[in-house]
Amino acid sequence: MCERSLADSVTERMGVDAAASVCRDVVDRVGEAVVADRTVLETVLTGMLARGHVLVEDVPGTGKTLTAIAFADALGLEFNRIQFTPDLLPSDITGTHVYDEHEGTFRFQHGPVFANVVLADEINRAPPKTQSALLEAMDEGQVSADGETFSLPEPFFVVATQNPVEQEGTFRLPEAQRDRFVVEVSMGYPDRAGELELLERRSNRTTTKPSVDAVVDADRVTALRQVPEAVTVAPEVRAYIVDLARATREDDRVDVGVSPRGIQRFYEAARARAVVSGRSYVAPDDVKAVAPAVVTHRLVLTSEAAIRDVDPADVVSTVLDTVEVPAATAEGD
Repeated sequence: MCERSLADSVTERMGVDAAASVCRDVVDRVGEAVVADRTVLETVLTGMLARGHVLVEDVPGTGKTLTAIAFADALGLEFNRIQFTPDLLPSDITGTHVYDEHEGTFRFQHGPVFANVVLADEINRAPPKTQSALLEAMDEGQVSADGETFSLPEPFFVVATQNPVEQEGTFRLPEAQRDRFVVEVSMGYPDRAGELELLERRSNRTTTKPSVDAVVDADRVTALRQVPEAVTVAPEVRAYIVDLARATREDDRVDVGVSPRGIQRFYEAARARAVVSGRSYVAPDDVKAVAPAVVTHRLVLTSEAAIRDVDPADVVSTVLDTVEVPAATAEGD
């Protein structure tokens, strides 16, 4: 049986309940290695389920890199890490043609982007031209070089980490790049109990990096990412998603609100969140739960709002407070 046929047969057997159980197991396994709020880990998994990419922003030392590695391990996927630096070139990410002396021809040497899970570590330490090298890979699942196109492995998703733009040596991600990420999350500092747990875990092992056993494999992950497609979304819930997005464009603090592509990502993330919650339909609570992670990083504030140090998260909070919430329903399309 070919790889695609195997994935399809697994998909047919996996319903929402089974998918939700796998999601719980994955989050539990990652939580054994990473001291972080469970909601943050569920949001990262939601972005992956939505066939999208995840942006993690926070100061160094909060577990961003470990989180990406732990998810790759728990999902049983091939993992590559790309350390972004000011001198990194686009070809260092995608690959390049090299001359084969034995064959007398040029062949394409795959770059580190050819993996199931790619960690773009400190992505905003590289200039925008290098950051944009990921755009085609993130959008199309392929890389083009010298007129040739090379498909990336399936499944494929990027977990990018970035430091706050206020830190020295960082470049702000272009709006087009940020819009490619389904969700953005912040790890935050653990509470006191969490930091004590970090020390306890470290004292009980001989290595500095904890290991995570796989819960599933690549075929199972492909099947898992198909499950949200079967989740129903009632017309009034669809309208709620659209109204929330449109409200961001009408806020006088916002220069650029959520784009039509962003609305589609919002929809996909809400369906994925329903699967994580074990529901075969999207409830308004699913929409509200993913809204901050989906919407905040897509907003471009006006110059006046930036001068007044307005937080985009405040805009999202206002929108959620003012847009009418539909009654919960299990009816969809």
